[in-house]
Amino acid sequence: MRRLAFAVLPLLAFGARLAAGQACSLTVTTLNFGTYSATLLNGTATGKVTCAGAWDIPFNAGTGAGATETTRYMTGPGGAEIAYQLFTNATRTTNWGNTQGTDLNGNGNTNITVYGQIPAGQYVPQGTYTDTISTATTSFTVTVVISATCTISANNLAFGTYAGLLIGSTSTISVTCTKASTYDVGLNAGLATGATVTTRKMTGPASALLSYKLFSNSGYTTNWGNTVGTDAVAGIGTGAAQSLTVYGQVPAGQSAAPGSYTDTITATITY
Repeated sequence: MRRLAFAVLPLLAFGARLAAGQACSLTVTTLNFGTYSATLLNGTATGKVTCAGAWDIPFNAGTGAGATETTRYMTGPGGAEIAYQLFTNATRTTNWGNTQGTDLNGNGNTNITVYGQIPAGQYVPQGTYTDTISTATTSFTVTVVISATCTISANNLAFGTYAGLLIGSTSTISVTCTKASTYDVGLNAGLATGATVTTRKMTGPASALLSYKLFSNSGYTTNWGNTVGTDAVAGIGTGAAQSLTVYGQVPAGQSAAPGSYTDTITATITY
């Protein structure tokens, strides 16, 4: 049984000789994942084997640093890498490797599909990433474009018990953004009637209101608002989760009916 070399360039064909003197050829389309934005992304390449006898197609680990036959890497700006995988089946459970039993094999004329997948949760610098997969006699390119993307989550801010004296408390917002991408996090005015980003209000029993403020610094002097370039908080993504502290304060001297007071603040990330 002979190994066929696999090519990704459109209409690129090659021949391999079988023992009986029969020629085999393979044509395959490009494996282009398109644009990745940190969610799981699938891609495929299709091809056709023309052969009178048995054949098999092995894929090596590629050219990415630290790559293996089960975890390959495309390389992008500044040597940054993004992991991906190649499979022989549509459910993407059978790895396509370079050793006996992990390569694709068959007999005669056959249409084939290469099933690729980029796992979710990779926040690498923006740009174009490529890899070269080699077979016995040739190679093909795998490529993807990375777009800027961010995720955001927040913890509750609890002030505790208010007795007319100034009280403060903190909460955190977690931001994960593509490495080197810029972002701004804004906090809106909340839900209470008449609230603004400088004087927010919690609502209590019988629609009673209790004013409070949100700041971006520990000195409680820089208001945290919702306008990019003015009072939103700017940052640069690292590819890992970044924690931003929200500093809350309830001013002294407010007369409020006994009970629980709440508000909902929407945090918006712009990138």
